[in-house]
Amino acid sequence: MKFIPNILFLIALITGIVFFAKNVKKLIRNIKLGQDVDVSGNKSQRWKNMAMIALGQSKMVRRPVAGILHIIVYLGFIIINIEVLEIIIDGIFGTHRVFSFLGSVYGFLIGSFEVLAVLVIISILAFWARRNIIKIKRFWKSEMKGWPKNDGNYILYFELVLMSLFLVMNATDLHFQTMNSGNVISQFIAPIFSGLSEGVLHIIERSAWWLHILGILVFLNYLYYSKHLHILLAFPNTFYAKLTPNGQFNNLEAVTNEVKMMMDPNADPFAAPAEGDDDDVPAKFGASDVADLNWVQLLNAYTCTECGRCTSECPANLTGKKLSPRKIMMDTRDRLEEVGKNIDANNGEFKDDGKQLLDDYITREELWACTTCNACVEACPVSINPLSIILDMRRYLVMEQSAAPTELNNMMTNIENNGAMWPYNQMDRLNWKDE
Repeated sequence: MKFIPNILFLIALITGIVFFAKNVKKLIRNIKLGQDVDVSGNKSQRWKNMAMIALGQSKMVRRPVAGILHIIVYLGFIIINIEVLEIIIDGIFGTHRVFSFLGSVYGFLIGSFEVLAVLVIISILAFWARRNIIKIKRFWKSEMKGWPKNDGNYILYFELVLMSLFLVMNATDLHFQTMNSGNVISQFIAPIFSGLSEGVLHIIERSAWWLHILGILVFLNYLYYSKHLHILLAFPNTFYAKLTPNGQFNNLEAVTNEVKMMMDPNADPFAAPAEGDDDDVPAKFGASDVADLNWVQLLNAYTCTECGRCTSECPANLTGKKLSPRKIMMDTRDRLEEVGKNIDANNGEFKDDGKQLLDDYITREELWACTTCNACVEACPVSINPLSIILDMRRYLVMEQSAAPTELNNMMTNIENNGAMWPYNQMDRLNWKDE
């Protein structure tokens, strides 16, 4: 009977870890559905970006109120859960506050954790008010309905309960309270339970202890289904983010090689391609579905925090156009999840479901509303690049379907015929100066 709590704890811990590992495996499988892309260069800059942006939250504080609140919740939640290590050891070996032998050091740590817990609770309440009372506009866009809207609140409730359980656990732990060290906040909560017997206090303390660790395991597995997956993915996402200037677009190698050949006076335009040259030609120009995107773009989709900073900075969205960069990322993730479920349901093989990212999720109107200004890329606190997906889907429309808007087709025809986007003969291009 003595070891039953330890056995139950081990079962809960192993179950939580197994389910988490299963979700991670599925996540990696889905991301690897994307095309390969070379992101091996400039490792020092990549490590610097990850340290500054993901760990240091440098882009988050560009909006000071939300940024500071987020840093408090982020640091508080991560640091306080260092205490989970003690809970795990206590749960496995049946000890109680195994690190308390550290004395004043332990008291300082737990006291710091308690102060952080209160700051996290205050920040959570502020976040909740911003979403549900003040109703900041970016949280109430058309794509933020149903699950996306509720998910943000669920996470806040989760964190609020976990921080409260931590404080209640400390306040009802008689052994901890008699240490007179570390109970910086819980000493003011303890009087609430002063009229209860030691047995009842022990039950409350153990209940809070169990609910705290079980809540963390549930939260860990909830991340896969939540926008808060960025807690884990922000680090690889910032590491593999684009390093070239935002205004620099990539060219298709196959097209570049063909242009070079056309400009080479010694090249034979009628010569058959050399053996192996056909391997450089992609099966499809651009992207119409998630499997046509590269794996970094799919990682971007899973990393999206749905904060809406990109959409709130988008000039197309601000002028009433249908485009929302946040929705582009959410749609990509939703389609990728749908493809993943299709593979799971068909023994590891994707069966054509008659759907694709283009048209079924993202409309052509959205794609052509984009001004390619990179405002969304600059605004993202975790270096997500919605523009790269938009450009690849546009590339598909132009190069595979010849489905560019009339104005764009006219411009490209003028460039081809006149060397400029205007419908004037090259000899007349400078006539404007005489006016």
